[in-house]
Amino acid sequence: MLETALTQWLVGPVEHIGSTSVPGLAAKPIIDMMAPVRSMSGAVAAIEAVTALGYRNGVHRPEEAHYFFKPEAANWGERTNQLHLTEPTCLLWRRQVAFRDALRCRADYRSRYERLKRDLTHAHGADLMAYARNKATSSTRSSARATRRKLRPSATPGDRDGL
Repeated sequence: MLETALTQWLVGPVEHIGSTSVPGLAAKPIIDMMAPVRSMSGAVAAIEAVTALGYRNGVHRPEEAHYFFKPEAANWGERTNQLHLTEPTCLLWRRQVAFRDALRCRADYRSRYERLKRDLTHAHGADLMAYARNKATSSTRSSARATRRKLRPSATPGDRDGL
């Protein structure tokens, strides 16, 4: 349904990128997705199509992506879906896809990342913003390494053959 609504803006399939996309990795029940669009400016017109599906437009990395979430809830932890519309050539796309693929392929990465997430949950309890901020710092370093090591021969949309 999402890809159908976004067809005219997409340059590839919507990618499932969050922890729930990595088999065997502990994850909150939130589906994180990225949709590759031709251009950020052109994708402004897609906002209406996404909100018609029940997503709420939010602000998160506005220089890199249009961000959406659902359902609308006062508590960030009650969200079930998150979506970023971004260009597949941008650093956000390359890092997120490389990090996901590295976690899928390397048990040692999965183990370290899961330990980090559990430690942060223990340290920050219900403070989801502190948890997310600290996880993002560590994830950014790890995904930068994964991107530099070229764990994927191609970071183009739909290329799931990886390592």
